[in-house]
Amino acid sequence: MGYETPEAEWRALLTGDHPGMLTLRRGFRHLPSAPRCKLCHAPFGGVGGLVLRPWFGPWERNPQLCKNCMQALTKRGVGGAEVELSLLFADIRGSTGLGERLGSAGFTALLNSFYRIAAAAITEHDGIVDKFVGDEAIGLFIPSYSGLDHAAKGIDAGRTILEAVSEPDASDRGPIPVGAGVHTGVAFVGTVGSSEQISDFTALGDAVNTTARLASLARAGELLVSVASAEHAGFDGSRLERRRVEVRGREATIDVYAMEVGHGPSPEANAPAATSPGDRDG
Repeated sequence: MGYETPEAEWRALLTGDHPGMLTLRRGFRHLPSAPRCKLCHAPFGGVGGLVLRPWFGPWERNPQLCKNCMQALTKRGVGGAEVELSLLFADIRGSTGLGERLGSAGFTALLNSFYRIAAAAITEHDGIVDKFVGDEAIGLFIPSYSGLDHAAKGIDAGRTILEAVSEPDASDRGPIPVGAGVHTGVAFVGTVGSSEQISDFTALGDAVNTTARLASLARAGELLVSVASAEHAGFDGSRLERRRVEVRGREATIDVYAMEVGHGPSPEANAPAATSPGDRDG
């Protein structure tokens, strides 16, 4: 099937309607075993992963995508398309104070525990780990691999992270104070980099910046879910606190539901919240 523009083909890839990708998925469905490429479903584990590794092994820049998919995208050049998706941002509250108290080695160990928990929760709910930035984890829930219920999966992933970090054994220092935000909207999703080489697969735009803002406003143990995400997921927020928040760079405010998740914030949560790495421009 031919596409009029590269953007049209990208949109088909991201929404799960691309015939070639659907053919690969049908074939790989019968081969063991998980984990798999988030786009074509090529197995990375088991006998199937061993046989296919030379061609479909994990991409070195993001092991949730296979080398074959990224080589195919590289041939198309840097590009992408605007699609509706859900995003999850989660970051450690009071990370500056924690870093001072724990020292570099102790804080690095805490970050690694947080990264491990966040990555497991995002992948468990059919999301893809966009990246870890300092004290922040970013997950993308794109229709092509998260399905049409991507908002519900993003919310579930956020809750799973906050429940896990509130456990006494979340790290060798105990619970990790984390706040998170989930938002659903339209963003540019695709590859970025120079015209010669792809450096990342990511999402950019207003929806991304909005989600980052929600996470920065969330207290430890709190998940802020935009009304847009809640409505998309069929989520009933009538018994939750509803807030109206401002997002830097946007004239319009956004309404969110505040959810307390886990066993409550750790003692470290009373430390001042660290400044977020900054919103990404669309």
